[in-house]
Amino acid sequence: MEQRSREARGARGRRVALTVTLVLLWSVASAQIRYSIQEEVKDGTVVGNVARDLGLDKNTLQNRRYRIVSGSSDALFRVNPSDGNLYVNRKIDREEICERMSTCLISLKTVLENPLEIHYVEVEVLDVNDHSPSFPEEEKRLEVYESVLPGARFQLQPSRDPDGGPLSIQQYKLSHNDHFRLEVKDKGEDGKIPILVLQKSLDREAARSHSLVLTALDGGKPPKSGEMKIRVDVLDVNDNTPMFSKDVYSVMLNENVPIGTTVIQVNATDLDDGPNGDVVFSFGNSVSNRLYKLFDINQATGEILVKGLIDYEDKDKYEIEIQASDKGLPPLTTEKSVIIKIVDVNDNAPEIEVTSFSNAIPEDSRLGTTVALISVRDLDSGFNGKVICSVSEDVPFSLSPSLKENMYSLVTKSHLDREKQSHYDLTIFAKDTGRPALLSEKSISVVVSDVNDNGPEFSLSPYTFYLNENNTPGNSVFSVKAFDGDDNENAAISFHILRNGHVDDKTASFLNINSQNGDILALKSFDFETLKTFNFQVIATDSGTPSLSSNVTVNVFILDQNDNTPVILYPVNTNGSAEGVEEIPRNVAPGHLVTKVRAYDADIGYNGLLLFSLQEVKDHSLFGLDRYTGQIRTLRSFTETDEPEHKLVILVKDNGNVSLSATATVIVKVVEPKEAFAASDVKSAAAEAGDDNMTFYLIITLGSVSVLFLISIIVLVAMQCSKTTDYSSKHLQDPNYDGTLCHSIQYRSGDKRYMLVGPRMSIGSTVVPGSNGNTLVLPDRRRPCDEEVADQRMSIGSTVVPGSNGNTLVVGHRRHQFEEVRNSQTMRFPNQMV
Repeated sequence: MEQRSREARGARGRRVALTVTLVLLWSVASAQIRYSIQEEVKDGTVVGNVARDLGLDKNTLQNRRYRIVSGSSDALFRVNPSDGNLYVNRKIDREEICERMSTCLISLKTVLENPLEIHYVEVEVLDVNDHSPSFPEEEKRLEVYESVLPGARFQLQPSRDPDGGPLSIQQYKLSHNDHFRLEVKDKGEDGKIPILVLQKSLDREAARSHSLVLTALDGGKPPKSGEMKIRVDVLDVNDNTPMFSKDVYSVMLNENVPIGTTVIQVNATDLDDGPNGDVVFSFGNSVSNRLYKLFDINQATGEILVKGLIDYEDKDKYEIEIQASDKGLPPLTTEKSVIIKIVDVNDNAPEIEVTSFSNAIPEDSRLGTTVALISVRDLDSGFNGKVICSVSEDVPFSLSPSLKENMYSLVTKSHLDREKQSHYDLTIFAKDTGRPALLSEKSISVVVSDVNDNGPEFSLSPYTFYLNENNTPGNSVFSVKAFDGDDNENAAISFHILRNGHVDDKTASFLNINSQNGDILALKSFDFETLKTFNFQVIATDSGTPSLSSNVTVNVFILDQNDNTPVILYPVNTNGSAEGVEEIPRNVAPGHLVTKVRAYDADIGYNGLLLFSLQEVKDHSLFGLDRYTGQIRTLRSFTETDEPEHKLVILVKDNGNVSLSATATVIVKVVEPKEAFAASDVKSAAAEAGDDNMTFYLIITLGSVSVLFLISIIVLVAMQCSKTTDYSSKHLQDPNYDGTLCHSIQYRSGDKRYMLVGPRMSIGSTVVPGSNGNTLVLPDRRRPCDEEVADQRMSIGSTVVPGSNGNTLVVGHRRHQFEEVRNSQTMRFPNQMV
C-alpha cells in the first residue's frame, strides 16, 4: 500500500507539471483564455501567465488595474498584477465544486481599465484519483429460495467513488464460485450497478449459504478498490414476483411544490396468496441519498411524496427506481423506474452585478464614456430567464448592451456639468419576461469630478472706490472679491495687480494686494492736490491646470481733506511775511477801498471757502472788512483827531470741519491830500504806459489763444476717435465739479507779480512742476517803468474779464458768476480763492 501511495503521489506531481495547458479563444467583444489544472494542488500554484497570453506587459496590468471581478468572496483563484500570473488561492476539491459533472469548468471574468477591456478566463479542474471506491455496507445478506431458477438476478447496492470520469468506478469483480456470476448495468449518470445472477440452481440441502466477495475497481493507475462481503442464505420457495400495472411511469412536477405533495402512485400485484402475495413498496438500492432527501414513498400504497424543496435550477429531471416486494420468505422483488420531469416556475428574480471602474468621472468626459459594467443573470429558463435591463430616467446616462448576452455598459449620453450637479444616484432595473414578471433593482452612485472650466468672476466690474487723502501708508484701503464656480484647487483664487511698466501705471506701483483675500494696501499717502483720480487693473487667477484668469478695472477717486492752511497772497512784503503798508488821503469819502487782502486755499469745496475777519483794530468805527472778499473800506470820513496810523490784523480761515487759518497785518497810514496826489500822479503815469503795453500784449495773446484753441479742438477730436478703453492716464471729473475751469488772481511777491490759478483745470492745462497744479505760467514781460505787469500763466481758452483793465485774466471761464463790486478792478469768485 505504501508503495502504491508513493507511486500515486509521484504520478500526481508529474501531472501537475505537465497538464497545465492554454487555449486562447478570441471574439469581437472580448478575449477568452482557457487553462486546465489538477485538483488538490497547493495554494499558490501557478495556473498560467495571463500577461503573456494576453500580449500585455506587466506595467500595463498594474496601470490598468487588471483584476478578477466575478466570483465569491472565497475565491478559488487570484491574479497578481505584478507578474501577470494566475494563482490558486485555496485548495480545490473537484468533487466539492463539480459534483457528478463530467467536465468541471470555472469561469472567471477579468477586466482592464482605461480603456475598458473584458477578458474571460476558464479554468478546467482535472480530476485526481484521490478517493477509493466504498460500499454502503461492509456485508450484504441475501436470501434466495432454492426454487429460484438459474438466470435469477439480484441487484446489489453499487459502490460509490466521489471521483468522476475515468477515475470513477470502472468495473466490478466477484470472487470465484459455481452458483453466481456478476453482471454490470451501466446507468449513465447513476454509474454502474452490480447485479448478481444465479447461474446454477441452489440446493439448500447441499449448502445453506454461500459467501462471496464483490470488489469495485476505479480507473486510476494503479486502480483503487473497495470490497463488500455477500452472504447468500438459501430459503425455501416463493415462486411469484410482484408485477407493476404499467410498463412506464412518467409525471410532470412543478418546482417549489409544497412538502407532502403526491407526485405519483405506483401499483403492483402478486399472484401468490397470503404473505407471499402482500406487496410493499420501497426505493431501489440504486437511489442516491440526495433523492431520499427530496422524495419519500408510502410502503403500503405506493404514493411517492415530496419531502424536500424541488428546484428546477438544480435539476430538471429525476429517475427513481421503485421496488415492489412480497412478504414471502424469501420475498420476491420487482423493480420499475419512475421518471419525474420538473416544470420551471418563475421563482428567481434577476440578479444584478455592478462593477464600477472609477470613483469619479470627470465632467468633461466625452459622450459614450463607460462608467460601470452591468451584468445580469436569471436562474430561470426560457421566458422566465429572459431579462430586460433599463436605467432610471432623467439622468445623463444610458445602458449600452454588449455582444455577450446580459452584459451592459453604463455610459454617458449627454454632457456633464459638475457645477449644476456633482452626484447622481442611479437605479438599475432588471425585469424578466415570466408571468408574473419579477423585477430587481440596484442603486449605483456616480460622482462627477471637477474640471477647471470656470474662470474667476469679480463681484463688481468695474470697481469704484473713494479714498480720503493723507491715508496711512501700509494700511488696507479697499478690497476686491472674486468667486470661482469650480471646486477645490480649481476654485482657489489668487490676486495680483497688473504692472506692465507703462508711465500710466506708476501709481499702481504704490499699491500692493494680498494674493489670498484681495485686500489692497497703499504703500504711500495720497495727496488730493497732487492726484485726484487713478485706475489700475487687478487680475484673479485660479489654481487649476491650466489656470484661468479674469481682470477688472479699479477706479480710485481721492477725496479732499482740509489739510491746507490758507496762504496770504497780499499783503506780502519783501521778506515774505504777511504784512503791508497802505497810504490813503485824509479826505477820502466813506466807503473808500483801502486795500484788499488776498488769500488762497489749495483745498476745494467748503474746505477751500475762505472767510475774513478783523481781529485787532483800535477804532471799529473807522474801517470795515468784507468777510467774503477781504476788501477793507472806510466806514466814515477821517477827522483831525484820528490817529495817522492804524494797524489792522485780519484773520483768514477756511470752512473745513476743523478750520485752518492764517493772519495778515495791514498798516494804514493817513497822509495829507497833497502827498497822496503826488503819489497818485506817479502811479497814473506808470499805469498809462502799462495800459498801452498791456493792450498790445493782450492782442498778441488773444490771437495766439485763438490759434491754439483751434489746434486743440482738432487734437481733441482726433484723440476721441482713437481713444481706447484704457483711460487710466486721464483725469476723471471731480464728483463736485460744477462745469467751470480755474479762476485766476494777481498778487505781488517782491518785485514780481503773479496770476494764481485755482485747482480746477481743463484737460489741456499745463501744470508747472512744484505748483501743486494751481498755477499756469506765461512769459515774463516787463513795462519800461520797471513795474512788472504780469508773469501771467494761462490755459487754452482764457478770457479777459470786461472791466478788468486788462490786468485780471479768468482761465477757462465757464458758467462762473462774478459779483461786481464798486471798483470794477476787483472780482469775487464763488470758489476757494479770492
